[in-house]
Amino acid sequence: MTSSRPTLAVAMVGHAFMGAAHSQAWRSAPRFFDLPLDPAMRVVCGRDADRVAEAATRLGWAETETDWRRVVERDDVDLVDICTPGDTHAEIAIAALEAGKHVLCEKPLANTVEEAEAMVAAAEKAAAEGVRAMVGFTYRRVPAVALARKLVAEGRIGEIRHVRAQYLQDWIADPTAPLSWRLDKEKAGSGALGDIGAHIIDLTQHITGDRITSVSGRLETFVKERPLAAGDTAGTLGGGGASGETGPVTVDDAAVFIATFTGGALGVFEATRFATGRKNAIRIEINGSKGSLAFDFEDMNVLELFDATEPDETAGFRRILVTEPGHPYVEAWWPAGHGLGYEHGFTHQVVDLVRAVAEGTDPTPTFADGLQVQRVLGAVETSSDTRQWQEITQ
Repeated sequence: MTSSRPTLAVAMVGHAFMGAAHSQAWRSAPRFFDLPLDPAMRVVCGRDADRVAEAATRLGWAETETDWRRVVERDDVDLVDICTPGDTHAEIAIAALEAGKHVLCEKPLANTVEEAEAMVAAAEKAAAEGVRAMVGFTYRRVPAVALARKLVAEGRIGEIRHVRAQYLQDWIADPTAPLSWRLDKEKAGSGALGDIGAHIIDLTQHITGDRITSVSGRLETFVKERPLAAGDTAGTLGGGGASGETGPVTVDDAAVFIATFTGGALGVFEATRFATGRKNAIRIEINGSKGSLAFDFEDMNVLELFDATEPDETAGFRRILVTEPGHPYVEAWWPAGHGLGYEHGFTHQVVDLVRAVAEGTDPTPTFADGLQVQRVLGAVETSSDTRQWQEITQ
C-alpha cells in the first residue's frame, strides 16, 4: 500500500499474544481510518532469532532483531511498541524515550510503583522535546465503553454512587495447567491483580472521571505449585505442555477489594483467573442518582442504560446495540448491526496514538495514568499483607 502521507516507522518488542494483537492493529488502522501518518511496520524484536523471523513473516514486519537495545538505537525507527513481560517495561521504555522515540507500552505500566515513577519522569522529560508516551489500556477503546464514558460526562446517570467491577477468567482453574511467566512475580509483578485487575481499575476511573482514593483488599493463591512447562509458553494463557517437575506459583490467583472514589462513590472489585466457565468477562455496573450503566465484555457490542427519570410504567434497562455510525469509532467499520470484536480496540488504540503524535498532543492514557493505576495495585497488595485500609498517594 502506497501513501503520500509522512511515515511513522514502528518497532515492536515482543511478538507473542500481545504482539500478535498489536501487529494486527498496526496493519489494519491505516486501511480503515484516515490517518495523518502512515504506520510502517519496520522491525520486530524477540530473543530467539528463528522464532522472531517466523513471527515477522506471519505478522507482517519487514525486519527482525534479537536485541531491543539495537532497535532503540536505530535512526529509522520513530516509535517503539513494548509487548514484553512487565519486568522489562521500565528499562525499554526509558531507553526509547531518551533516544527520542515515541512509546506505546502494554499494561500494567511496570511491576512496581518505583519503576512506574521513573517511567513517568522519563515521559515528562521527553514530552518537552515533542516525544509522546502512552500506556495500552486497550479496553477504553471498545465503542460501548467509550459511549459509557460519554453518557456519564453528559450527566445522564447523575451523581455516581456505586461502582461494581469484575474481570473473570478461568484459564488457570485447572491445577495441572503449567507455569508460565504470568505466574512468576519477578516477571509479571503480580497475578490476577495486575494482569486483569489493572484493566478494571483503569476502566472504572476512565468511565466515571473519578480517581480511587483508598482501598481494602485481599489476595489469594489457590494453587501454589504447578507443573513446569515443557518448552517456551511465555506468551500463552495456560497453553503448552507440562514436564514432570513442578515449581512455585509466586503471584495471586484472585484479588478482591473495596474502594472509595474522589466523587464519593463506593467501589467493589474482583479479579480472578479461577472463575470456572468465564473466559473474558469484564463486567462493570455504575449506579448514579439518575440511572445506571452496565457492560459485559462477553457481549461487548452492548451497553445497558437505565434512565431513572422515566415513568415507572416504562422504566427498565435499555439494551443499546453500539454499532451505529454515530457511536465512537464505529463509522470506519461495518454497516449498523455488524458487531466488532476483541481486536478492534487495539486498532482504535493505534488510531488515537497516531493522531496524537501527528498533532503534537499527549495521547491517553498517559504514563501518569498508568502510574496512578500502579499505585492502586500496590495499595491493594499492601492492604492484603497488613489487613488494613490503604490511602492512595498521588
